[in-house]
Amino acid sequence: MSRQGVALDTAATHRASLPSASGPVGWLPLILLPAGVLISGRQLAPWALMWALSIAIYAALKWLTWWRGRTLVNQVELGRSLAYLFLWPGLDAPTFLDAGRTAAPVTNRELVSALLALSVGLVLLFGTVRTVPVGMPLLAGWVGLFGLMQAPITAVSLGDFWGVRWNTAFHVLARDYVVRPLRRRLGVPAAMLVAFLASGLVHDLVISVPAGAGYGLPTAYFGLQGLALLLERAPAGRKLVLGRGRRGRLFTIAVTALPAFWLFHPAFVINVVLPFLKVVGAR
Repeated sequence: MSRQGVALDTAATHRASLPSASGPVGWLPLILLPAGVLISGRQLAPWALMWALSIAIYAALKWLTWWRGRTLVNQVELGRSLAYLFLWPGLDAPTFLDAGRTAAPVTNRELVSALLALSVGLVLLFGTVRTVPVGMPLLAGWVGLFGLMQAPITAVSLGDFWGVRWNTAFHVLARDYVVRPLRRRLGVPAAMLVAFLASGLVHDLVISVPAGAGYGLPTAYFGLQGLALLLERAPAGRKLVLGRGRRGRLFTIAVTALPAFWLFHPAFVINVVLPFLKVVGAR
C-alpha cells in the first residue's frame, strides 16, 4: 500500500469512534443535485447527461464530506476548505482539512508510474480506438473505456482491487459513510455488501439512465463483487488461496473482468461512450 493509503487509514482509524455529524444538511444535496439534473437535463445528449449526473453526484459528495469533516477538525482554515471543495479530487475531508497534517512528497517511482498510466490511456483513447474497424463499435467503445480508466491488471486479490486500485476516493467514502455506521447493526459482511449495492445504484444512475437501457445490470455487477469479496475472505476462500498469488490474480480477473459487460453494458457503450468518443475526437 502507498504511503498515502497508510495515511488515510491512520486518519480514518483515529476518527472511527467520532460521531457522525452529517445530518440532513449534509445529505440533502445528494438528493437535490441529481434530481435537478434529471429534471432539467432531459434534452441533453446521453453523454452530456452522464457527465452532468457524475458532476452533480461528485459535488454533492464533496459537500457531504466537507460538512461532516469540518466538525472533526479542531480549526478549519477557509483556504483549506476552498481548496478541498474546488481543487482537491479526494473525498477524505478530515485528513485534508487538518492543518497539522502534511502530505508525503511524491516519489520518482510514483511520478513515473502516473505518467506511464496517463500515456497508455492517451494512446488507447486517441490512437488505438481509431484502428478498430467501423463494424465493431462495441470493441471501439470498450477500448475507449479502458483508456479512460487505470488498468487494474496488477491487482492480486479482490481486496487489493477494490481497496487500493479502484476509485480510492470512493473507497474511503464507502468505508466511512456506509460500512462503519452499519457494521454494528448488520455486521461487517452485510455492511460491506450494502456498500457495494449502494455503489451499484449510483453507477446505474450514471450509466443506465443516460443510456436508457440496461437498468439493474451495474447494481448486479457490484452485488457480485461484494459476494465474491466475502468469499475471498471467508474460511473457504482462504483455504483455496483466493486472496493472493497467481490464484488470487486469476480469481480477481474472472470476477471483475468477465462480467464487466454488466457494468458497461452494450446500451451504454453504443448510446453514450461512442458519441462521446466522437465529440472528443477519439473516433
